[in-house]
Amino acid sequence: MKRKIPRLLISGLRGGSGKTLTALAIISYLNIKKGLRVVPFKKGPDYIDAGWLAFGAGTPCYNLDSFIIPEDGVVKNFLRHSTGDISIIEGNRGLYDGMDVEGTHSTAMLSKLLDAPVILIIDCTKVTRTAASFVLGAMEFDKELKIKGVILNQISGKRHESVIRDSIERYCSVPVVGAIPRIDGQELPERHMGLLPWHEHSSRQMVLDLALTIAERYLDMDSLLNIAEAHSEINIPEALLYSEPATITPEYGSSIKVGIVKDSAFQFYYEENLEELKNLGAELVEINALQDRELPAVNCLYIGGGFPETNAIGLSENREFMESLRIAIEEGLPVYAECGGMMYLGREIIFKDKRYPMAGVIPVSFYMEERPVSHGYTVVEVTEENPFYPVGTVLRGHEFHYSRPVNIGELKFSFTMKRGDGIINKKDGICYKNLLATYTHVHAYGAKEWAEGLIKRGARWRERYA
Repeated sequence: MKRKIPRLLISGLRGGSGKTLTALAIISYLNIKKGLRVVPFKKGPDYIDAGWLAFGAGTPCYNLDSFIIPEDGVVKNFLRHSTGDISIIEGNRGLYDGMDVEGTHSTAMLSKLLDAPVILIIDCTKVTRTAASFVLGAMEFDKELKIKGVILNQISGKRHESVIRDSIERYCSVPVVGAIPRIDGQELPERHMGLLPWHEHSSRQMVLDLALTIAERYLDMDSLLNIAEAHSEINIPEALLYSEPATITPEYGSSIKVGIVKDSAFQFYYEENLEELKNLGAELVEINALQDRELPAVNCLYIGGGFPETNAIGLSENREFMESLRIAIEEGLPVYAECGGMMYLGREIIFKDKRYPMAGVIPVSFYMEERPVSHGYTVVEVTEENPFYPVGTVLRGHEFHYSRPVNIGELKFSFTMKRGDGIINKKDGICYKNLLATYTHVHAYGAKEWAEGLIKRGARWRERYA
């Protein structure tokens, strides 16, 4: 079966080449200036870049990482959400960078999986004609890949641009569809996990205005739209055609109330995870751990990752909320906590030599280092009983944190790490009553047991008080 989905995949030759700002420029221009319904996607385990793309599009950003999501799930996710006028995908790292010499799980592999035309960003710092060799090398490395346009970045002047543009168009036979000058990087300040999240950026509208200016002045938006339209047809195997997501709600009757702690401290949620909970009949209840004084009536709770350390003062001062949460956990409320959520449930966070008391549910403190303690994909085997996953389940996810567990008390672990570090000694998944806390982030499309586990456990909790 064939469908028409105008689409572009924005990639570079390395991380830090300007993909996110360029993708934001394209997305925001198409949304705000052209009035198009833009659906953004992000390849790679990423929350912050995805948040910026969603901000520019005015719609959620979805994930297309083939390590944490099976390939058929990646395609289904793309088809399920590509319901707008155009889909814009931001790649990660370099175009061909994957997990092995074959480039497995690379941006190039994703491009071929979705038959998406690639717009290649070239960092032109201190090069001229050599830039053409970069483009030609990328095109020759895999001739099946559709590199259909090039955007020059870090251009220092008209002559610099002219030599590079003429060289690429002469030797590579691919159009240059943009030339972005050097821009002061302070508009997108970086923190220890990459770009500052959009909702914490005090001048986020200024960043959006900058992105729009880049698109209007320096990108050939008409050519980009033409490329997307010219390659809009996508061939979909019958086995991967869209189907309505399964639901298990009839088994449980009325909806399960799932609390989602969502504020400036906890913001790392894949949109698909929240959607999947709703697909299974959940009513999502947003909770603010910084402002709410008590935990509302919910059947289970999901605390995602984020930056509890940079919000440590506000979190530690809201003792009323933490006490109501601690009491609920002691009573058996099902709670699933990822990374920052786990840190919040510990004794304290030690950040810049100051100690901030947290909920104190699990006997461990978290010390914030200046460099990453763990960063990368994970493979987790469920080896012990826990509230949400059957023993023997294997999960693929990722971990990225600067915190190091210290002052560790007696803990029960449910996960054994096949890949990645976990909490300590290749163990992860702290289990206490109906709480499971882990450094590993999972995606609902790659871990179907996750959403079902929350709903089922929430239903049991509700029945207790029925």
